[in-house]
Amino acid sequence: MGMSEKQYSIKEAMIFSQRIAQLSKALWKSVEKDWQQWIKPFDLNINEHHILWIAYHLNGASISDVAKFGVMHVSTAFNFSKKLEERGLLKFSKKENDKRNTYIELTTEGEEILLRLMETYEPKGYAAFSGALPLRELYGKFPDIIEMMAIVRNIYGDDFMEIFERSFHNIETEFTEDDGRLKKSEKTEQGLT
Repeated sequence: MGMSEKQYSIKEAMIFSQRIAQLSKALWKSVEKDWQQWIKPFDLNINEHHILWIAYHLNGASISDVAKFGVMHVSTAFNFSKKLEERGLLKFSKKENDKRNTYIELTTEGEEILLRLMETYEPKGYAAFSGALPLRELYGKFPDIIEMMAIVRNIYGDDFMEIFERSFHNIETEFTEDDGRLKKSEKTEQGLT
């Protein structure tokens, strides 16, 4: 079947596009506000926190990886990474076999800030979390958001989703909950030294 033989109406396409656009905008506004409140005490903005998060989970990410997985322009990824380097939270490097790309990795201070941020996470302050809580109470789990993930996979590709999932797998396996706070598992910490 060719592209001209579409199986949807223009009205249906427009309604879907506008529905997802308006829902995404409303959700992002709420998520952005909550995210900013969470990281504010650490003097970070969302891009900086996202870069630290990616550097932690990718463990030696290139600036182009940061841009791709952080859904930001390469110059944005570079400029905010530079600010983090100036604060001593990241270090830049080149690889012997890849002189064209610049790589970043967390410094000890950068990892400490990221881990402290995870410890200060307080779910009750998040509108998206609060909005999903009734669904968890009803179904016994938080929504998987499978359809949204499928749309994102079709836009950004399998690599994007693999990194996306890896970061959550890392949290699942490398962190424990202690007295209502996330802490890096001691066995994980010992494995890094």
